[in-house]
Amino acid sequence: MLGEDINDSEGEIKVSFGYQCNGGGDGTPSGAVKGVESRSDIPRNGSFSCLSGAALSANATLANTNICNGLIGSDILPSLDSPNSFRRVPSSPSLSRLDILSSSLQSSMSNLSCSPPSPVGSYETDSYMLKTMSVPTRSDSFLNAVEVQVAGGAAGEDRVQAVCSEENEWLFCAIYDGFNGRDAADFLAGTLYETIMFNFNLLDSESKQYVPSIDAASDESLYSEMEVSSRSFRNGVLDILHRALSQAENDFLYMVEQEMEDRPDLVSVGSCVLVMLLHGNNLYTLNLGDSRAVLATFDEGNDMDQSGRLKAIQLTDSHTVDNELERTRLLSEHPDDSMPVIAGKVKGKLKVTRAFGVGYLKKEKLNDALMGILRVRNLISPPYISTEPSLNVHEISKSDHFVIIGSDGLFDFLSNEEAVKLVHSYISSNPSGDPAKFLVEQLVIKAAHSAGFSKGELLNIPAGRRRKYHDDVTVIVIILGTNHRTSKASTSI
Repeated sequence: MLGEDINDSEGEIKVSFGYQCNGGGDGTPSGAVKGVESRSDIPRNGSFSCLSGAALSANATLANTNICNGLIGSDILPSLDSPNSFRRVPSSPSLSRLDILSSSLQSSMSNLSCSPPSPVGSYETDSYMLKTMSVPTRSDSFLNAVEVQVAGGAAGEDRVQAVCSEENEWLFCAIYDGFNGRDAADFLAGTLYETIMFNFNLLDSESKQYVPSIDAASDESLYSEMEVSSRSFRNGVLDILHRALSQAENDFLYMVEQEMEDRPDLVSVGSCVLVMLLHGNNLYTLNLGDSRAVLATFDEGNDMDQSGRLKAIQLTDSHTVDNELERTRLLSEHPDDSMPVIAGKVKGKLKVTRAFGVGYLKKEKLNDALMGILRVRNLISPPYISTEPSLNVHEISKSDHFVIIGSDGLFDFLSNEEAVKLVHSYISSNPSGDPAKFLVEQLVIKAAHSAGFSKGELLNIPAGRRRKYHDDVTVIVIILGTNHRTSKASTSI
């Protein structure tokens, strides 16, 4: 039954990680979360109180990727090669941005510099631990911090990252939903966060934290000036996220061109991208594809304790042919092609209209690397898949309760409203529980019921065959901490 809490004996859904801020809403330290090191000397971030993440794989994947001549597979991602759990990731930055392949600099993959992988320890301690990392200060960008907390994981072809700095009050989360293979998602997991950090060095340091203060409200002219500066800063953040994604796309397709003779399958590998950056009271989102960020908020002026008043607001666009706006855009961009959409898919291949990678739908040269029926016929006016992301910034208010970010596998079975209602009900009765894991459990119940199976029967179907019944699922739930309702929430690991 939907809403039932499951104690999973098979171990399939024991895939969660969590992070809890150190202070309560009243400034007092919160209780330590199992497996998470507590730091009482770091100021508490007022924007969120905790987060949890969970995932379940459905796709069968190779044990290691071979991209970049095996360098990313062998040196960066082994600790992520556990489709049924999240594990500790290597120290950040895992790569020096100057050593990453850049098509604009015409770098060679042989110069890629990687940190050695973190050793994988016991299941109880390492699988869900957020490790304290040291990040060298290369600029005064607000993303640079003395210490950050990092978690990451893999589930089938999905990849997930979470990076937090309480001292600088920001949280970075990303979900990479790979398809036709895991290589593009692996590349993003190994490089995009560091690429974003590198691009933040270009942000004007004078305006990086120039936010209006309460005192400024008394001076209308000064307040207006500060508002303009704050708006400029927010636009700068969105521009940097966009720029970093474009650079990652150029780097990946450059690599694909270098290796497609030996690995022609790389031209069809791609990934959806969902990045969320929470800084102060600003929640930035970048998405490419059909993953979603959903905000749970209360109607203003209503009692926040009444669950019936809670509503779901989707912060991201859905880039699929089912979206009429996307379908219209695709048709208008290819007036000389009478069949850009075939059988409900772009050129008969993909349901998503925007994605990272999938070079064969973007460049004729990459399409020619494929043989026989794999090649796209009548590639008249590429690119057919866009890499232009949707960007959004939302200013968090006291009415905002939590945010759910997830790959499309979650929303195949749960609507935005159902997901929000489930999380709210769960955290109301389980303030020390794991809402992300709970959502995955509820999805499994629905998928099993839809297929005519029990939960146990569904989970006993091996990855690969189970894809017939549900997709890879990755979920992160961020409990917002702008009021006392969430100040004592925590995650159970």
